Amino acid sequence: MSGMSMGPAFRAMRADRSATQQRLARGTVRRVLGYALPHRRPIALFLLLTVVDAGLVVVSPLLVQRIVDDGILAGNGALVTELALAMAAVAILDALLTVLVGWLSSRIGEGLIYDLRTEVFGHVQRQSLAFFTRTQTGALVSRLNNDVIGAQRAFTSTLSGTVSNAISVVVVGIAMVALSWQITLLCLVLFPLLYLSSRWVGNRLAGLTRTQMDGNADLGNAMTERFNVGGAMLLKLFGRREEEDRVFATKAAVVRDLGVRIALIQRVFMAAMLAVPALATALVYGVGGHLALDGALTVGTLLALATLLVRLLGPLQGLSNVRIDVMTALVSFERVFEVLDLPSLVQERPDAVVLPPSAGRLEFDRVAFGYPSADAVSLASLEVVARTDSRDSGQVLSDISFTAAPGEMVALVGPSGAGKSTITHLVARLYDVDRGAVRVGGHDVRDVTLDSLEDAVGYVTQDAHMFHDTIRANLLYARPAATDPEIWDALDAAQVATLVRALPDGLDTVVGDRGYRLSGGERQRLAIARLLLKAPAIVVLDEATAHLDSESEAAVQRALDAALEGRTSLVIAHRLSTVRDADQILVVDGGRIVQRGTHARLLAEGGLYADLYRTQFIADPSVPV
Repeated sequence: MSGMSMGPAFRAMRADRSATQQRLARGTVRRVLGYALPHRRPIALFLLLTVVDAGLVVVSPLLVQRIVDDGILAGNGALVTELALAMAAVAILDALLTVLVGWLSSRIGEGLIYDLRTEVFGHVQRQSLAFFTRTQTGALVSRLNNDVIGAQRAFTSTLSGTVSNAISVVVVGIAMVALSWQITLLCLVLFPLLYLSSRWVGNRLAGLTRTQMDGNADLGNAMTERFNVGGAMLLKLFGRREEEDRVFATKAAVVRDLGVRIALIQRVFMAAMLAVPALATALVYGVGGHLALDGALTVGTLLALATLLVRLLGPLQGLSNVRIDVMTALVSFERVFEVLDLPSLVQERPDAVVLPPSAGRLEFDRVAFGYPSADAVSLASLEVVARTDSRDSGQVLSDISFTAAPGEMVALVGPSGAGKSTITHLVARLYDVDRGAVRVGGHDVRDVTLDSLEDAVGYVTQDAHMFHDTIRANLLYARPAATDPEIWDALDAAQVATLVRALPDGLDTVVGDRGYRLSGGERQRLAIARLLLKAPAIVVLDEATAHLDSESEAAVQRALDAALEGRTSLVIAHRLSTVRDADQILVVDGGRIVQRGTHARLLAEGGLYADLYRTQFIADPSVPV
């Protein structure tokens, strides 16, 4: 395994040398070691085998010495055979150790990646909604991929390389000094040349590689934005193909030119790495040859020194970059810890109670709420655009009080930005209130378990999200144990069963990215079917019929009638005609409830509701008064 390998050297060259200038948070190393504890036995065996393998580096050169001096030159054929078989055995043992060390390295590394990824994924899943409204998805995914893999190297390539190189340098150095301290000293004079060339190339290669990575990330972002359904539709509608081609070609050209420069520098580095050992070998044979002629050195010793020299320079090169490798791995760990240390604003209390499934009473009691600041909910490093709005948003809701009895429909109406959606977000505790209380089934939502609250409340929004999966999988997301008859019952109630039956693959039809293979009305009805499978006690509809044509709206409305039957519902209405029969209509403006009552009462009362209704009636005379 030891020797002059280009792979570790190139990895060190590509590492960001600025990592060595970063100051790690206190306790980072201790936390890193904590992740090693579950893997301590394979790590211990891994290090033991690495030490043994590193020690074997001197065995073959010393066997060469004896073969030449005590075997060939002494005319001892039997000894030559024995030593040759010993060399073969060492080679086989070295190969077996290489395989075993590689397997252990993979087991430790992949185990660590699994531990980190699952922990980060689980932690992120439990963040509040505010976290996801600010965080760039690509940056977050990078933490789960690039940084986790970078952290994994601390226990595999960095750890094994450091141990193996250190053992190899010590063992080979001792062997060379024992054979000839004079030649060893002369050879080490060449190491500064190797070190300086490595530093010179490394400084340039690290900067270029970082720029190339930024360029590749820019290309990736461009492709992601334009290859999803929404981006592709925008491109086609505005016909900017040639311009997009030019912009992409310009970005790709930058990456291409950087790739050429990096390849050239790598070739220069490789040439230096090959030249220095060649010069050192020439020095060994030049000086050692004269010593052999004078009888001060045997031929076998000369050959052993030449072989050991080649096996010394590689580990020396690796150790020269060990600080960069270690710091880069620790910085990756720290970036992962940065996500893990971000607390969620919505926490489940240790003594939380389970909400009964039939809890259908909803109550807002003098609720006040303001969106949290950016510093409280996200990380600046996960937001590409610099944050300028880190201050509090101010109070969004003030003194919101109302009650929805089991089975009642309460409608929220008002101008855009009045706070209607914010009110609905508080029902399922997507955010926590600042003052007052939201109660479901008589329990403050902060006092119940999150699972039971999520079971009790169901949502249908104006943009029903579908995973890029089958209709069956999207529906079973609400209730994984649902049977096919139950699925079809839900589809029937949602007025979409006929459509699904007409599809070639039926329930196994793939809906496409975000459900784009379906029309808006079809997506909404599937979302309602998913809601029916969940069977919550409280239903929240956030403009579920907005942006639909009249026919689709009528079909969705029929599906909603089935979904709302016997359930408490909180409905945000864009078209006021859809909530004329609500038990209570709340008119929201400026974060406050400014009017409340039935449709007839509010029309008779006048005010904002009557103004909104008359505006819609003028725009659409078909709206009943």
